[in-house]
Amino acid sequence: MNPPRRSPRGPDRKRDSERTRERLLEAAEIEFGEHGYAGARISAIARRAGVNQQLISYYFDGKEGLFRALQDRWKTISGPVTAADRPLAEVVTDFLRMNVEHRSGARLLAFSGLTDTEPMPDDPIFAGMVDDLRRRQEAGEIAADLDPAYVMLVLFGAVLAPTVVPQVARQFTGLAADSPEFHQRYAAQLELLVARLAGPGAPSPEAPETR
Repeated sequence: MNPPRRSPRGPDRKRDSERTRERLLEAAEIEFGEHGYAGARISAIARRAGVNQQLISYYFDGKEGLFRALQDRWKTISGPVTAADRPLAEVVTDFLRMNVEHRSGARLLAFSGLTDTEPMPDDPIFAGMVDDLRRRQEAGEIAADLDPAYVMLVLFGAVLAPTVVPQVARQFTGLAADSPEFHQRYAAQLELLVARLAGPGAPSPEAPETR
């Protein structure tokens, strides 16, 4: 006869808890990305994660708490990318890569803009991004006559474009927006564009070959 199965204790229970939370966050990112915040259902998130629906309340205090945790998760993931000592071109192309890896998160951002009737609450992360670009401007990474807030808006839209309007990207380039070839070429072109932001006379990376 097999011995009775014991509930995990100590470190094992903590690891199980962390795995469950992560499964719920991954499932929520997909569900929110496909249906937006209003259309997402916690029952569907629980099914995707393969856990009891009550665990969403237990770990996140419901749908809103789960959404906030998903936002905090994104900030944790993106934090190292925006380190002050990294060149702006690397920051931009890394955000492009992250939007590919977390496609549902980018879709959710688009959903929010198209469907939410209430204005988005001020989030200090966006003000911080503009402040960082302003600091980079003082260091010479972008020209003095450019407005950092509007430059950031352009760059933000650029990294979202392949996920939000992939059909337009294909029409413009002839390449599927989710293909490795597209992302390699697009990242290279973004590097060139960012280099031009510094103004005339600034060094720029070597132009990629296009055939």
